[in-house]
Amino acid sequence: MKNLILILSLLTIFLYADDVKGKKEKKLPEFKFTVIKKVATTPVKNQSRTGTCWSFGSSSFLESELIRRGKGKHDLSEMFVVRHTYPRKARNYVRRHGKTNLGAGSLAQDAIYVAHHHGVVPEEVYSGLFVGQSKHNHREMDAILKGILDSIIKQDKLSKVWPQAIAALLDVYLGKVPQTFNYQGQQYTAKSLAKELEINANDYVELTSFSHHPYYRPFSIEIPDNWANNISHNLPLEEFIATMDHALTNGYSLVWDGDVSERSFSNKKGVATLPLKEWNDRSDKEKKQLCNTPEAEKEIDQAARQEAFDNYTSTDDHLMHVTGIAKDQNGTRYYITKNSWGTKKCKMKGYVYMSEAYVRSKTISILLHKDAIPANIASKLGITK
Repeated sequence: MKNLILILSLLTIFLYADDVKGKKEKKLPEFKFTVIKKVATTPVKNQSRTGTCWSFGSSSFLESELIRRGKGKHDLSEMFVVRHTYPRKARNYVRRHGKTNLGAGSLAQDAIYVAHHHGVVPEEVYSGLFVGQSKHNHREMDAILKGILDSIIKQDKLSKVWPQAIAALLDVYLGKVPQTFNYQGQQYTAKSLAKELEINANDYVELTSFSHHPYYRPFSIEIPDNWANNISHNLPLEEFIATMDHALTNGYSLVWDGDVSERSFSNKKGVATLPLKEWNDRSDKEKKQLCNTPEAEKEIDQAARQEAFDNYTSTDDHLMHVTGIAKDQNGTRYYITKNSWGTKKCKMKGYVYMSEAYVRSKTISILLHKDAIPANIASKLGITK
């Protein structure tokens, strides 16, 4: 009898162990995306060691706009935009006696400003790389720029020539901007190329969604990278998301500015979600599985979005180019987003699929063609097409 009990006990232990092992080896379903709509765009680039995502994302957006409008494929220079933005930022820093942002970041409207006032040039004409350099690295340039400007603002009286010193520094690190250049068999200036491509700054508007300002009214978003006090039009969240969906469904892409600091944003895995289960409440296995498989997400309304902005949970970290819409195997909606961190070690080859919950919470603003806005919403904003 004792032997029978022992045998049954051992059998129970073995069966339990096999059951536990089976559960451990059971794989969770990985993301399976179905593309609903994708806008034509150009290859993914790498901003490398720079804070110029705003220029890369905006330039990619303009490249898609040129494709959409039948102007062909063009590879626009991001560093041409940077070269013309830094002097404006330097003047702003000096005029405000250093009491403003001088970081490398800016917004999409700053890139549109350059296209309007200075034009555009192809990457093949102006790469922003000096001889022997294969990747962008602005750490030294940014440090020297700040050092010079901090010294300038300490002077009792400023000379008229300090902007020339800044221009010389930028020319050394980024190169002198050519006055004329040959492109596709013709000679251009930056302005004449922009004119031929019919790039019109008045066609583009920036939208946002925050409750601390009146809806359907413009305001300047209170974020460090908005050093130029660019204006955004304010929409209720549901209309904001509806505008994004309407634009993408109808073949328009958009520039996305927002927060990528969450652990659930993974450029490597190509997914960004807003899980219901918090990081600190997850097991080690669940932490490793993050962004590998669909899971329940938080529901984000206007109040939750506003709270995240007010308590610094959602900050202005990064700017990218949204080029489409997809859904996973559970029907959850995602925004196909072109990043500027290269394609190496990226499951989605440089793209990130951001869930609707993530976008609802983490978006600071978007920039798009005014024709991409639904007519009834554009009317409320006072935007004429």
